[in-house]
Amino acid sequence: MRKLLFESLIRPPLTERPPVARDSAVEELARALNGSARKRLGRSLAIRAVDAGSCNGCELEMHALNNAFYDIERFGIRFVASPRHADVLLVTGPVTKNMREALKRTYDATPNPKWVVALGDCAKNGGCFAGGYAVMRGVSEALPVDLHIPGCPPPPIEILKGLLALLEGVSSKAGVARG
Repeated sequence: MRKLLFESLIRPPLTERPPVARDSAVEELARALNGSARKRLGRSLAIRAVDAGSCNGCELEMHALNNAFYDIERFGIRFVASPRHADVLLVTGPVTKNMREALKRTYDATPNPKWVVALGDCAKNGGCFAGGYAVMRGVSEALPVDLHIPGCPPPPIEILKGLLALLEGVSSKAGVARG
């Protein structure tokens, strides 16, 4: 044990490198997203995250938007606990048969105008879970999808770009696919 302690004093910690995106790029993107939300909605953007049966990879990237590096809440973009307060349903994972009704009820509880974003490859077509006995495939099998953000999982910067593309009503060049 003493040997490990002394080695840890000499050796630097093993951590991952920070994201490649510059702080200014993230800040500029988040400001544009908040400005677009205020222009389109008259207020900041409220997002309700819904896990429809995923492996939690997309959730980790989505929740990274709230960490100290991205901190999107400083720009007025926030995650809400109730669909009644949401503008966007951010759905991850393939829709399982057990989650179809809950997802539909969440959609119905969300006030208009509302948008559905399928986050990740599994939300588009079932991904690696497609063909399973408990999986219905993608989110579009249960709800009308307004935007798909590809990736397994998509990085936080791509999620921000996708939300901006959704609010501006155009596809971005970052691989964001409409419908």
